[in-house]
Amino acid sequence: MEPNHTVLSPPPPTPTVEGEEVCEIDVPDVAVDGATLLICLCGLVGNGAVLWLLGCRIRRNPITVYVLNLAVADFTFLLLMLTSSLLYILDSLSCNTFPFFAYLKSFLLPLLLTHNMGMYLLTAISIERCVSVICSSSPCGHRPQHLSAVVCALLWALSIAVIAAVAVLCLSHQHDQCHLALISMYALNFTVFAPSMVISSILLFIKVQCSSQQHQPRRLYIVIFLTVLFFLLFTLPLSIWNFLQHISYSIGHSQVVFLLACINSSINPFVYFLVGSCRRRCSLVSLQVAFRRVFEELADDTVCSDNATMDTLSPVC
Repeated sequence: MEPNHTVLSPPPPTPTVEGEEVCEIDVPDVAVDGATLLICLCGLVGNGAVLWLLGCRIRRNPITVYVLNLAVADFTFLLLMLTSSLLYILDSLSCNTFPFFAYLKSFLLPLLLTHNMGMYLLTAISIERCVSVICSSSPCGHRPQHLSAVVCALLWALSIAVIAAVAVLCLSHQHDQCHLALISMYALNFTVFAPSMVISSILLFIKVQCSSQQHQPRRLYIVIFLTVLFFLLFTLPLSIWNFLQHISYSIGHSQVVFLLACINSSINPFVYFLVGSCRRRCSLVSLQVAFRRVFEELADDTVCSDNATMDTLSPVC
């Protein structure tokens, strides 16, 4: 993603008959960026709640380590998108009297970093649960205690290394090498991470459906299925759009694909809450209890927690 290929600048002022310039505001683009702004605000609140609850209030287990890192990536992505959308709106409304647009280019590489990290983490979560379910019925050996933290650290290192290579080549104006680095990055996403995420999720779904064990953490698996599905629906178009831009094939509008990516980064906390608060007669419960139902059932290896609060609040969906 080269800086001048992703965010579109507002149209220049057009001269009137008298020679004065009238600012033409692209109303659809401003409306899309306004919607992006509101979605980012909601997503920041939701992901902030995830960071607080899973970081301080809920017992740590292998999955919560991944989900915490995913919330960090989503929170950072939304914060960058909130700032860039605000700058774009100000740039459009100011008719280029102040160079807000010049500051937008600095957000593109960090956006790519957090976007890629979300894909890497969802792939790791899907593979982790798929292997765990398969190994539950076979002697696969003991799982290392800090495996999740090590995997997350390696994925952050990979994402940073990829973006650093792209930054060095693109910001030094080596256009051929920049295009090659970007195409290689998208090839890595499309041929390694996205297929691994989809295949492991499908295998997990099949294994859980065919399993004779009655104490599978099904809420957690519903969350994984939904987050992977929403990622494919809302975030993968951003990678596809960027890839097409760099093979000289333009389709769609940049603001729309970024809006979809913001929806994906914002929706995960609401998925956790809705799945965790579901009962036979679905009702809403507190955030902390809902999150415990989703993430602590893995540690307890039961569908419902044994403590008194959980017993009074939730039979299985």
